[in-house]
Amino acid sequence: MNDLGELDRPGTPAGPGTPAGQGASEAPSEKAPGPAATASPTPEPAADLRPSGKREPAAGCGPSVTQGPAAGCGPSVAQGSAADRESASPRRGADPVKALMHRHRELCERAVDPLEIAAGLEAHGITERTAARFRHRDVFSLAEEMYARVTRDGDAPVSPAPTAPRARADWVLLTLLPGALCAGAVTAAHLTHGRTRLIAVAAGILAVGLALRAALRRGPLNRTDHTAPRGSALWISWLVAYSVLGDGLLHSAVAGGPDGPPTGTADGPWPLTAAPVLALALACAPAAWTAHLFTARGRRRLAASRGLEDFAAAVRPLLLGTVVLFLGALAGLLALCAAALGEPAGYAEVLALGALLFIARLLATHGFPYAPAVVLTATATVQAAALATVFTARLPGLGFLGIPVETLVTLWGAGSVPTLACGAGALALLVHATRKLTRASAHAPPSPTR
Repeated sequence: MNDLGELDRPGTPAGPGTPAGQGASEAPSEKAPGPAATASPTPEPAADLRPSGKREPAAGCGPSVTQGPAAGCGPSVAQGSAADRESASPRRGADPVKALMHRHRELCERAVDPLEIAAGLEAHGITERTAARFRHRDVFSLAEEMYARVTRDGDAPVSPAPTAPRARADWVLLTLLPGALCAGAVTAAHLTHGRTRLIAVAAGILAVGLALRAALRRGPLNRTDHTAPRGSALWISWLVAYSVLGDGLLHSAVAGGPDGPPTGTADGPWPLTAAPVLALALACAPAAWTAHLFTARGRRRLAASRGLEDFAAAVRPLLLGTVVLFLGALAGLLALCAAALGEPAGYAEVLALGALLFIARLLATHGFPYAPAVVLTATATVQAAALATVFTARLPGLGFLGIPVETLVTLWGAGSVPTLACGAGALALLVHATRKLTRASAHAPPSPTR
């Protein structure tokens, strides 16, 4: 009935059977004054208008009593409002923000501040360009209007503000377990010989793997996204194994070897280095603490910020400081392990690998697991290809394949290959993290249903 409101104005037909425009043209033509001139004209039946063919309703006619809108008339009220919601430039009288609030009603009702709505809109793909279509300069300005206009139930409990997670004793102890078991395995390998050493090493690898899996399922290193691509654990195992066996194998292969299987010592035909893997296992605890620090400070910035740009500017140095803090702890542990085992430290190689693994896990725990999976796969492939080209170059006519790797090993040593591969992967993930982990949606607290 709202579309028919214009029929009540002067100069319009008084009833549905009167043609549009006729009431205004015929009223002045009445010459005989009297009661008939002042009385309301009796509307003619619609059936009397059809045979003549001269008094058909004009375009934009109202609906009939029995059949609804006539053919060729405009859309109904419901159809018009749906078109307004879908239009990029809403017509006069439309409320695009109200339509957006209806689509994100649950987000608006449970939000405790405009920044939480802005984070949710950002996670759903709302950009600055999209906000301009809603007559706002940015996403945060749009979120402020949505937060101010949302209707909340006074009896419903208000969601608490985002708070920083607290350290728990269970994950603190679990992060210390891989380093302790790895230290025991390395000690057993140095004190045993022959078959007993092989059994001790195999048991140590199994124990460390199970402890690491348990540590990654609790605390700040836990990945709550279960839709992540699988297979990353295989490439991580390859990268860690290469830090133990790869350098010695590559050095022996360039020199024409190896002449036999590894003996478990650093001075054998296939040298092994246990200091890198021991330092990485011990660094599981610093990794968890620095990740916890990043999450806690990020939540505090989220609660205190008044805009998305301000939040990103505050979190970016926090991210870089977290990575530097972890690398400093890893360098200290590596120095202690190398001194205790009497092995070369290899700082560049181990720090590059540690940065790669730490940033990859940091991205995965905040809901971005796909880029780390791709980078880890590419890094492991590069290391495997470097070894394969050296051995393939021994075949007749394929000596040119090993020239790049042999030149690199001759100039900078066998550790240059994993250093360049892991360093490039870590740098790529760091650039990616500065874009993803500085978003407000990456630091939103998990929903209670999880």
